[in-house]
Amino acid sequence: MNDLLAQVIAAHGGLDRWNTLKKVTATVVAGGGLLPMKGLGDPHNPRERTVWLHEEVSYISPFERPDWHMVFTPERVVIETATGDVVSERSNPRAAFRGHVLETVWDSLHRAYFNGYAIWTYLTTPFFMAMPGFEVTEIAPWQEDGEIWRGLRARFPDTLASHSKEQDFYFGDDFLLRRHDYHLEIAGGAPVAQYVYDMVEADGIRFPTKRRAYLRGPHMKPIHDLLLISLDLSNFMFTTE
Repeated sequence: MNDLLAQVIAAHGGLDRWNTLKKVTATVVAGGGLLPMKGLGDPHNPRERTVWLHEEVSYISPFERPDWHMVFTPERVVIETATGDVVSERSNPRAAFRGHVLETVWDSLHRAYFNGYAIWTYLTTPFFMAMPGFEVTEIAPWQEDGEIWRGLRARFPDTLASHSKEQDFYFGDDFLLRRHDYHLEIAGGAPVAQYVYDMVEADGIRFPTKRRAYLRGPHMKPIHDLLLISLDLSNFMFTTE
């Protein structure tokens, strides 16, 4: 583990504490222009999103209907009823995005896959970078709003799903996350700059409670008129079993 990653993980709560925990659940209110662009409405209702911390599994409830939920893994995504009956499912879900661009319409399983890997990435940052198979290197710092943010580039293993194979993360002088850059591979590789705000602590782990993802323009500048995703997160709860 490189020195910057070690300092970042310590600032977010430390690997020893993280390794005693198994799952985290958060209440999430989502918005932004991406889902309407994909032909999907979003009533902005709060949803409970749970992720497994040491394997890539996500659970979202409710999903699409009050009595449905969604379960995501990189190999399969499924929408189920409250009694466990399968509404719809898709194996090898990444392949269903082949040829997509930013404006390509999605179905419910496209949305479930995107929601599943995205919330797993967000709720396990930066700790996933210490998992086996990740390649993490320090990159050039980024200056913004009078601050200099140090950067880490994480290269994901093939077994995990996320926005893109390589993603960049920038941290303030307190080693807390400020910005997350990636390409939205499942939507034509659109470049994105995501900002995080308003950290809170839950069971010793620190999380941002606001995320705002903008289409990224020239020179790494966010295009503030093109808000793709907004997330407001609250009620973080961990389990150890």
